[in-house]
Amino acid sequence: MTTTETTTAAARPAFKPVTLTDAAAERVRTLIAQSDKPVIGLRIAIKTKGCSGFSYDIQYATEKQKFDEVVEDKGVTVLIEPKAQMYIFGTEIDWEEDKLQSGFVFRNPNEKGRCGCGESFHV
Repeated sequence: MTTTETTTAAARPAFKPVTLTDAAAERVRTLIAQSDKPVIGLRIAIKTKGCSGFSYDIQYATEKQKFDEVVEDKGVTVLIEPKAQMYIFGTEIDWEEDKLQSGFVFRNPNEKGRCGCGESFHV
């Protein structure tokens, strides 16, 4: 490898399996600050649920579990459960609010479809 190739490769930012929008990162920081117990970040998992097969599960993470993928983005720590890693690779997490609802929105390039109510998805 030449010096130019080494410099170019080193300058490239590392790929993150999950990213957060500014709104999502701000919401996560707010939730963590309001928690009554020590929290290191959010844990993302995939549960078998709904008519399409899978649903996203978000919980407070109080410690890193064995084989968790740890992602740092915009000052927020996201831990991805091992079983979920292959399903959410490349996902952007956003926080959206409107007059009727608010919540985290997953923009997952691996999804092949969602159920009618949007509660579950399949890959």
